[in-house]
Parts: sequence; C-alpha cells; structure tokens
Amino acid sequence: MDQKVKHAIFFLILVLFTFSSVGAQMARKPTPTREPKGAMPARPDSKDRSLPAIKTQEDFDSIARTYHQGTPFALPHLMFVIDRKNANKIYYVNSQRYRFHKDFLLANYLIPRGTDIFKTVYATDKRRFIVGTIAWQKPVEKYTWELWEGDLASPMLIKLTHGVISKTFFQPVSYKPNSIRQEDASANLKIPRMSQDEITKNQEYLALNTGTAIGRIHIIEKLDDTVEVGSNEILVIKELPLSLPQVRGVIVAKSSTPLSHINILARGWGIPNVYIKDADKLFKEYDTRWVKFQANLTDYKTILADKPILDEGGDESPVIPPVNLEVKKLAGLHEMRQKDSIAFGSKSANLGEMINSTLSSATVPDGFTIPFYWYDKFIKDNKFDEIIEEFEDDNDFVHNPSIRRKRLEEFRAKLRAGKFDETLRQELISKWKTQLGGKVVFVRSSSNSEDLPNFSGAGLYSSEPNVVDEEALINAVRKVWASLWNFQAYEARVRNFVSQKDVYMSALVQLGVNMDRGGVMVTKDPFDDESKNNVYISAVCGHNTKVTDNDGIPEQILFNPKSNSVILMTRSQQKVALTFDIKSGGLRETADICANKQTKRVLTNIQARALAKTAMDIKHIFGGKREQDIEWGIMAGQIYIVQARPYIEKKN
Repeated sequence: MDQKVKHAIFFLILVLFTFSSVGAQMARKPTPTREPKGAMPARPDSKDRSLPAIKTQEDFDSIARTYHQGTPFALPHLMFVIDRKNANKIYYVNSQRYRFHKDFLLANYLIPRGTDIFKTVYATDKRRFIVGTIAWQKPVEKYTWELWEGDLASPMLIKLTHGVISKTFFQPVSYKPNSIRQEDASANLKIPRMSQDEITKNQEYLALNTGTAIGRIHIIEKLDDTVEVGSNEILVIKELPLSLPQVRGVIVAKSSTPLSHINILARGWGIPNVYIKDADKLFKEYDTRWVKFQANLTDYKTILADKPILDEGGDESPVIPPVNLEVKKLAGLHEMRQKDSIAFGSKSANLGEMINSTLSSATVPDGFTIPFYWYDKFIKDNKFDEIIEEFEDDNDFVHNPSIRRKRLEEFRAKLRAGKFDETLRQELISKWKTQLGGKVVFVRSSSNSEDLPNFSGAGLYSSEPNVVDEEALINAVRKVWASLWNFQAYEARVRNFVSQKDVYMSALVQLGVNMDRGGVMVTKDPFDDESKNNVYISAVCGHNTKVTDNDGIPEQILFNPKSNSVILMTRSQQKVALTFDIKSGGLRETADICANKQTKRVLTNIQARALAKTAMDIKHIFGGKREQDIEWGIMAGQIYIVQARPYIEKKN
C-alpha cells in the first residue's frame, strides 16, 4: 500500500458518525477529527497521562471527554492502547489531554516518529498495539468498547482485547462492532456484544433534516384526507404519512428513514424534519401556538412567539418549467441523453445518459418514453385544459383546501377515463411488443416540474408497477398522466410558485424488475455535510417501494470508501415484502423475506460494496459534482438501476 494512502487513512480514523433512533443516522463514534466545540477542556481534570486500570466511576470521569454534553447525543468516552510487546499492558489514555492515539504513542515514546501507523495499530495480527475507545452508551446504560470501523482485527485480537479490558475496567463492557466485517469476526467469540441497532432503538431524538422554522404547531393524531394542513404550520404527527403538502416543519413521534418520500421532500423544501420520542405529548402545550423551532444535529429548541409571524417576503414570480412540445416520437432510452429531459422528462433522460455512458457495474432496464407532446394533446382533445383554467379563477378552489382536494380528485377521475388517442394507442402497443417483447413493464411518471434547481418533486406523482396486458398499459399511462394533479403535487407547486398552466407529464414504459431486494442510495452521508464520499444505502427484501413509502425500518448501511468498511446502522424490521402479482398485475405482499436467517441482513458485504461502486460510477457519469439519489434493485444477483436524480437539499 502506498505510504501516502496509509497516512491519509490514519488521519481519517474514527470518523464521526452521529447516530440516533431506530431511523438511524450514522454509526456514532467519538472522534477528535470531528470534535464538537467545548469537548476538550482547557485544563484536564487529571495530570495523569494514562491509567493502568479504571477502578471506579471517578477514574473514568477524570480522564474521559464528553461530546455534545447536555444533549440526547452526550457521549462520555476515553481512548485505550494495549501494548502486546509489553505483556498486553493497557493504557487508559487521558482523553482530555490527547486527541489521537498517535499523540499519546508519540508523547510517551512508545513509537518513533515516522512509524507506519497503519500497520502498527490497524492492519495485521502482528501489530504491536491495539487501539480503541470505551464509551458510556446512555440509551442502554452500558459501557461499550470499539475499534475504528476500518480496523482489520482478527477474532483472536478482538478476544484478546476484550479479555484485557474485562480484567482492568470496573464494570462489564460489551464489544460494539463498527462494521459488518467486525460483526462477522466476533460472531463466534462468546463475548458480550452491543450493536448500534440495539443502541439506537432507545434514542429519543433524530434530526433527519436540520434547520429553523417559524410557524403554528399543529398536532395531528392521524393525517388523512379529512385533515387540512396550512402552509404556515409545523406538524407534530405520530408517524409519517405517504404524502404531505409543503409545510414549515415536521416533527414525528415515530422514527423514520432519510430516504422516505417525506424526508426527501423536506430536504428539497429546506425545512426541519425530526424524530422526537413522544413528540405528540411533549408538544401538547404548544398546540395551535406560534413558535420558533430550531433543530440541530444533536438537540432542538422551541421558543414561543408572542404573535403570528407572517411569511417573509421573497421572490414569488412564477416558475415556468422548461418543456418541448414538438417531439412526438416514442423514443427508446438508448436514443436519449440528459439534454432530452425537456421533451421526455428527467427520469428517462437520465437513464438514457447512463445507458449511453456504458455503465458497467449495473444494468438499466430497457424502455421507451411517451413525450410531453402526447399528454398535452390528450388534455386538449378532451378539453381538460378548460378545467385547469377554471381552477385558478375559482375562489373556493383557490382558498379552500377541502374543496381543492375534492375537485382535484374528481379531475383525476376524468383524466383516467379520458379518450385516448387512437394513433398513440397503436404506436404504444406496437412498441411495447416489438422493443420490449410484450413483457411485464412498469409505467413510470416523469413531469417537467421535477428536479428543478430548488424543487425536486420527488414522491409527488404516481407510477404503475407490473403492467401485464394491452388494456392495463393504456390505463396505466392515463393514471400516470392524472397523477400530475395529485393534491400533494398541486400544493407543492403552489408553495414553490410553479406555474400550474405550464406543467406536463411524460410516461416511461420500462421492463419490470421483480426485485429479490431493492432500495435507494445516495452518494453522500445524508446527515453530515462534512462526511465526504460516503454512500448511504437503504435496503429491503422485495421491491424497493417499501423504502420510499416509509413502510417499516429498512436495513441501513453506510459505506466508507476510505476505510473500505461496510457499517451496518440498522437491520431491516420488515415483516413482509412486495413482489409481482403474476395473475393480476401490480404488487402483492409476501411473507418470503430474503434476509439471512443467521445474520438477519438483507445485503452481503459484497453486494453493499458493489452498490456503492455503482453509485459512485453514476455520480461520475453526471459530472461528479452533484450528489445522486438512486433507486436500485437486485434480481438473480444482478444490480438494476431504475432511477437516478440529483439529490436536492435546500438549506433554510
């Protein structure tokens, strides 16, 4: 290994992954490289450089440092060093005095300057030193010891370390694996272990998206069509719904995942979105009152406002999404490039870009797209454009959400029953049979009001899975077109000043992938802007819809390419999976779960690394600068990519 690479790896040791509830952020690990302000005291409590044993709580407190004191993330911890050359002598390092293990080793002349740190403490069984951290895990009221997630410690070294700590620490200490490799290495050692998954189940706070919001608190027992939501509200809800109009902030009492539709929308809107245990009870005193709500990575504040605060002024000029209504041809994905999004939608154009970039690490299922032209013709042929004109001139529709919801529902029903152009019908069925062999397809939505610079539109529109025959294909296209007028989509466009008269819908007809397992991944750590080049993966058994619909906690993984470590953040809590309904079309639930019976994991290390490589390949295809939000599936061992779009984050 190149010397520069080794040194770079060292300086990335113990990268901080601030982790929380079952929704799980990152494997939370104390690290001086990402040290929060005030963690290192100006004057250490103890003059000792280290202690040979921790005999009491006072001993621990005297040399431990605490990150994020006074928050749900408070983490008292200290470093340790075991010298195998000196009869496995352990040094409990004064971690108020030394930031790094290396600092301690050099200051105490245990290693000469210029030593290959990587081999000395991380790489081989012949290493002289074993270094790690002991932390008090408040959520479970237990001590744990851990290694850097990239540490290649063998089962022998892990067992040795546990034995030394057990003899010299005043309380029982459990081993906390920080990567799947470390889990596997310690699986048969018969030592007490504490997984990050177990710790996070007891956390009380998780910031899925940080920020500040000023609005009226609205506690909702169950968010459904009977509840009206104002754009100036901060919602407190028991669990995330499948859809949501744009609001000022979201506080949920049940943990979620960062790649559910609601969380993607919250990031695009730039609003705080947090999990707080028992939020519906904690915020009862604030219900209907105006507050300033501040959500940080580690804690939150709620400040009462004396009076309602009006919307701040801003640029409210209408946004006209770009569109080309001249293109009539039903084009195959292989005929498209990214620039063709104005005629076919960004979903199809991005897939075409990947196909033509010879993405070697995954397969993009073949397909073709009905351009915006045909939606526009459908609307005009059926005189639906007159209804759209009436909407904006109807005061009841504009000012009454209940009426607006009902009218849009009626409008969608008319769209789904509208007269379908006979020429398009014949071309559509012919192309389905010739290009795609008449096989099972998905009909996917892609509007021209998606992936705009400050508006993602993710999760607002509908797609139709597992379409099996001609009539179902025609109906699926009409349903996709109609979804442009979903209530939540209309509301989101209003609140982002997108012109309702200038939105159009295309329809992507793509070969269906009956996924063994599927999910969503992003080419960054979605919780930590400073954590570069990681790949975050959410995975479920069966079709990946259960990730975006927030239907149960998925397996969550963070892959760190620098340490080549696969960090398991949560195991899947799925009870059922989605698979193709062979007889009727669409998806059905099945009790057949793909998770390994012993490890209960959805993905293997090999699959996680392969997905991460694919994600970074896709980021490179699109220029390497913008992070990517990618939907994927695995079928018969092959990775399939069904969508890639920019990962939009709007900071407030």
